Amino acid sequence: HVQLVESGGGSVQAGGSLRLSCAASGRTYSNWCMGWFRQAPGKEREGVATLDSSGRTDYADSVKGRFAISLDNTKKAVYLQMNSLKPDDTAMYFCAADFRGDSRSRPSNYRCWGQGTQVTVS
Repeated sequence: HVQLVESGGGSVQAGGSLRLSCAASGRTYSNWCMGWFRQAPGKEREGVATLDSSGRTDYADSVKGRFAISLDNTKKAVYLQMNSLKPDDTAMYFCAADFRGDSRSRPSNYRCWGQGTQVTVS
């Protein structure tokens, strides 16, 4: 199993930026995919961005051009740089790993989750 710990959330005004971090520890895989998801109150958890071991990245249409997912292999950390934040980006953000399945944006295809970090945009 992979242990994930998110950090970097907070409150920011519209147009501002935040960088979320996800520190991973435990079992590692040669072929992997990790993702950032978010869940707003009363809404389903949705995929925001994913990154795999080949370097492929995918983004939800709502964040394309504003968010960027990246990896620091030496620190075993995945980051989500969020720019031009909007009130609609307000949600709890989760890091996910241990992908099994087809769709990278489907939360049920990930077996390991962090505890989440709150992002509030006003």
